[in-house]
Amino acid sequence: MQNINNEIIAAIATGFNNSGIGIVRISGSGSFSLIKKIFKKKDGSSFEDIDSHRVYYGFIMDGEDVLDEVLVVPMKSPHSFTTEDTVEIDCHGGNLVLRRILELVLRCGARIAEPGEFTKRAFLNGRLDLSEAEAVIDVINSKNDLFLKNSLRQLKGDLYKDISNIRQELLYEIARIESALDDPEHYDLTGYSSELKEKLLNVIERIRGFIKGYENGRIIKEGIKTVILGKPNVGKSSFLNMLSGYEKSIVTDIPGTTRDVIEESVILDGLNLILYDTAGIRESDDKVEQIGVKKAMESAGNSDLLILMIDSSDDLTSEDIDLFGFIKDKNAIVLYNKSDLNSVIHPDDLKKYTDKDIVKISVKDKTGISELSGLINDMFIKGSLSYNDEVMITNERHKKLLDDSLNSLSNVMVSIDSGLPEDFYSIDLKDAYDSLGMIIGENTGDDIIDMIFSEFCLGK
Repeated sequence: MQNINNEIIAAIATGFNNSGIGIVRISGSGSFSLIKKIFKKKDGSSFEDIDSHRVYYGFIMDGEDVLDEVLVVPMKSPHSFTTEDTVEIDCHGGNLVLRRILELVLRCGARIAEPGEFTKRAFLNGRLDLSEAEAVIDVINSKNDLFLKNSLRQLKGDLYKDISNIRQELLYEIARIESALDDPEHYDLTGYSSELKEKLLNVIERIRGFIKGYENGRIIKEGIKTVILGKPNVGKSSFLNMLSGYEKSIVTDIPGTTRDVIEESVILDGLNLILYDTAGIRESDDKVEQIGVKKAMESAGNSDLLILMIDSSDDLTSEDIDLFGFIKDKNAIVLYNKSDLNSVIHPDDLKKYTDKDIVKISVKDKTGISELSGLINDMFIKGSLSYNDEVMITNERHKKLLDDSLNSLSNVMVSIDSGLPEDFYSIDLKDAYDSLGMIIGENTGDDIIDMIFSEFCLGK
């Protein structure tokens, strides 16, 4: 692996809001020499002999001026995140204090770290594979427990192990074919095609399992795009406000109040829902309201889940009937709202128009939400994510490379079935091997690596 620790890099590793504690991180050969220039122990003793992973108490000094009272933690190579000599300065978390310490560090020979450069160095120095490095930013950006749990599995190396095992199996077959082609007197491939086909069927099944799980992975990472539909004044905006915990949408008794699509992210029973409150669906001469209705239907067409809300205290209208038809072939749940009022229609009446699950709720009394969340979990997760120990693919880059490897292996199967010579197998096996390798950082171009780490936050 490339070693890039000839430069000292530094950055603020904590947030930029005032807080109790802030951290300035320094990494690279020369980090220890740098900290000796600016740190003075509390007891005034020499800081020449530095013990790794020991906490030192003292002051950051700019000449004779004290910048802050701090704790300094040195970590000697290779026993650090980047595998380089690393120093963390734990100071008070005020923005001014952090900036002044960072400026001093930069004046003393460090340069400001690029986004993700600490993790990039950990990858280039062999501490992490690429899939583990990508999991770091997923852990930071996790919005729900399921995605966090999956990201931690990937960070632990579960995906790396699975991909590496498959690559080793493919490499064995490539080596066997190449050996036989180079030395046919000592390596016999009689009956090998049938043997290889059986092995590849198993590999293909495992790769398909990863690909099949991608949709679940995307759902837990990005959230379920959920569009709330219904005619005016059925309670759509009140429903969004209840789930979000504050008045995101304006609620009035005037039909047609909501004109634009209003977006809000909420956590419901561990799942992230991206909720879209839409204009009430009805015929209107108001041009602005017409635009709102058009936007509502466009959003509904691009959703993962539709929630159709029905007002149980009012008779069904032609708009309700039309919406039942619209959700017929889509992932949808019907909410029978205002169950706290005298009902004009019964849930059984709705079954004449839809075979979707019907949930009796009262936004006012906040009832029925538990049943709704259970249905959403069953619809998208099917109870599997909370309990299995398999890492899911949540990264679109990984998904594409898995598709590429699957296509290559499918080509091998076609070659076998067509009775082609063994050297044809080797070409596609190598392509599959290389595609899988790019997931974990083997044979990955610098441009791809730079793109991945540019998405990281500063200080990580």
